[in-house]
Amino acid sequence: MQLEGKRIIVTGGAQGMGEATVRAYLAEGARVAAMDVQDEAGHAVVESAAADGAGAYFHVDVADRGAVEDGFAEAVSWLGGLDVLAHVAGVIRTQRPEEIDDASWDLVMNVNVKGTMLTNQAAFRAMQEQGSGAIINFGSVSGLRAEPRGAIYSASKGAVHSWTRTVAAAWGRSGIRVNAILPIIATPMYEKNRASMTPAQLERFTRETEQAIPLGGRYGDADRDLAPVMVFFASEASRFITGQLIPVDGGLASVR
Repeated sequence: MQLEGKRIIVTGGAQGMGEATVRAYLAEGARVAAMDVQDEAGHAVVESAAADGAGAYFHVDVADRGAVEDGFAEAVSWLGGLDVLAHVAGVIRTQRPEEIDDASWDLVMNVNVKGTMLTNQAAFRAMQEQGSGAIINFGSVSGLRAEPRGAIYSASKGAVHSWTRTVAAAWGRSGIRVNAILPIIATPMYEKNRASMTPAQLERFTRETEQAIPLGGRYGDADRDLAPVMVFFASEASRFITGQLIPVDGGLASVR
């Protein structure tokens, strides 16, 4: 029970990596407030994983300042404080740079970048009083490399990386550590993307993945490969780590 007594908020908790994180935190003894905009799925995750009322679901749009402030106030009150924020929520759109439209740009930037700022600010205010806390943001290898068909997403994650390093430096004196996970994990979004490929595209994608990822030549599993890392960064075992970008990707990327 590495997280016994920890009070945690997880955004994007209704599916995929957020869902796996919620389950892992509850299993390790934490009290968890899961946030998302997919209400039916969000409630189902908490109800299936939580025991003895240790989990609750809150509808929060992370791109909306009022929704974040109200949702965090309600969640922090229910939790009795805040020790950890795992900010998993994010969206992706695939367009070449010359094809990007305002709606796609605004959606990705509002959720991925503004959402990171808003949730981190709300967590900081809750943690500052007690003089301790951990914030785990979600970056991406896309923010480290050129991705012609993923220009908006790549730019948004590059911003998350810079933001994470900056607030880690700014908030360290308050006892708050801030790191970012860069995952390559099979999620419902990943499976949907694979299902949309032609047989030739899928064969090429599979071959490229096998060549690019040294550990197993595959995307990771959310429960086995990501969740234990999320537990580590929420626990006191990571108390002297901050401002870092941590790839959880089977060796695809190297951050120096």
